[in-house]
Amino acid sequence: MPEPAIAPQPEAKLAETYPGWARVQELTCELTVELPVPGLRVRDLIGLERDLVIASHWLVGSDIPLRVNGQLISWGEFEVVGQKLAVRLTELA
Repeated sequence: MPEPAIAPQPEAKLAETYPGWARVQELTCELTVELPVPGLRVRDLIGLERDLVIASHWLVGSDIPLRVNGQLISWGEFEVVGQKLAVRLTELA
């Protein structure tokens, strides 16, 4: 099975289709992938160490929320690509 490619940079196409986006396409933003871990306590955070596995009640294959600057933009699922953990988008919000 071929390795999934990183999404192409759609700057030119985006600017052509939506000229207003040309002004903002270079702005930085923060993308977060949220994985709820119910019951996690401050003492658990203090005890975090490298290679520690944190149990979550999130089911494998369940969609996880992706947010940009706090706004929900899509849902995705974790996937291993080579030696890296990736998120595959499954639904746009």
